[in-house]
Amino acid sequence: MSFIDKDLLSIQEARILMESAREARESMLTFPQEKLDDILGVLAAAARELAEELAVMSADETGYGRFQDKYVKNTFICETLPKQLKDMKCVGVLREDSQLKIMEIGVPVGVIVALTPSVSPVSTAIYNVLLAVKSGNPIVIAPHDRAKKVTGKLLSRLQEAAKSCGLPEGAIGYLKTVTEAGAMELIHHPAAAMIVNTGVPELCRKAAESGKPYIYGGTGNGPVFIERSANIKQAVKDIITSRTFDYGIVSAAEQYMVVESVIAAEVKAEMLQNGAYFMNEREEELLIDLLCLESGKADTEVMGRPAYELAKRAGFEVPESATVLVSEQKYISDRNPFAKELLCPVLAYYIEPDWMYACEKCMNLLVNESHGHTLVIHSTDEEIIRQFALKKPVGRVLVNTPATLGSMGATTNLFPAMTLGSITSGAGMTADNVSPMNFIYVRRASYGVRRADEFLKRTEQIKTEQSLPLKDDSKTEDAKALLKQILEALSKELDGK
Repeated sequence: MSFIDKDLLSIQEARILMESAREARESMLTFPQEKLDDILGVLAAAARELAEELAVMSADETGYGRFQDKYVKNTFICETLPKQLKDMKCVGVLREDSQLKIMEIGVPVGVIVALTPSVSPVSTAIYNVLLAVKSGNPIVIAPHDRAKKVTGKLLSRLQEAAKSCGLPEGAIGYLKTVTEAGAMELIHHPAAAMIVNTGVPELCRKAAESGKPYIYGGTGNGPVFIERSANIKQAVKDIITSRTFDYGIVSAAEQYMVVESVIAAEVKAEMLQNGAYFMNEREEELLIDLLCLESGKADTEVMGRPAYELAKRAGFEVPESATVLVSEQKYISDRNPFAKELLCPVLAYYIEPDWMYACEKCMNLLVNESHGHTLVIHSTDEEIIRQFALKKPVGRVLVNTPATLGSMGATTNLFPAMTLGSITSGAGMTADNVSPMNFIYVRRASYGVRRADEFLKRTEQIKTEQSLPLKDDSKTEDAKALLKQILEALSKELDGK
């Protein structure tokens, strides 16, 4: 019986993929935006044909979520994203300013290495490929081991479609032998220009330490605040819709509800009407045991499961119509087992006396576990909405919309995205809904508008006019003062022109 070292095989495969991608990049650099757009259309159509089949396959292979909701995500990316990208210019001349004599040119960054998740493997992989092609970059994907079959089937089909429309071989690649060693080889390969990690937190630190530009879709499941002026009926409906979409597997979904005390009874009654189940203390303890939350790490085998199944497995009964399991909480601390990212339909519920206390509670919830992913507020008071937007350490603030759908641009005008950056403290270089503009850099060509001798001569004149000669010992402070005066005077003169 022969022994095959999967790590070595994966590493070798990664090296071949990266070298092929590097060669493909040379060809892609010659492609105008129009050609890239044509290829993108072919790829989106090919993915759209498989959207439903891959949604079913994804739910079966990973055991996470509802295939119906995965189908929604797959079709959203195949249909809405290309429409958004249609008129976007990413490569070549982006802007010319005849007055300032500046030309801006979009340049692809190079080979993109993308780590795709188990929770939304198909929609994320389609999205990554379309963004890479739009921006003129080759891409190599490391699928999650739990979703390698469905991701492989998708990417194999996209490779066929790419070949038919002139995209060079190697422009779309993926690891077939999926190991962490292979993924790290992709990340550290000299050809890798940028790393995109969507929902693979176990590789976050290692990817961030690679020295490459790094985009990370951080820890989500943030807070939602219902303020007293909100449309309570609609707010609760939005929250339940969002938290139950794909059985809570989407990182952007609400996890903590913060409610003003004056409307708390009305909110709870509305939640009960929408199938929420408020657990008693014993039921909470059973759920905590099931989710393994006391250990500080949620059990991945219970992610993306419906509320009634979670309850049954924990050892208590709820109606099969139950939408979410709710735990009423008072305090936030590292020891609170619900203060962890829970990718399932469970909500922690807090009541605060007014919006200022609620504001502080949301702040604490964001810094306790989240990487500053998403915050939601339901309110019609524009001043309070503005205060939340101004003060919260978060990548995006959503107003009066379900977090899951709003964050990815389905119910808002945010860019349609499956990779949602968090605040850039510690990991990741952007808080954007990641677009192809994150996959380019801008080269600026700037024409001379004044001669050097004019600039230098005028500098000497200003120095003389200021009558502030340097002291013999040329002390640093005197030099700084003189230079500051010269630059201020010169700036005023240039502005006057």
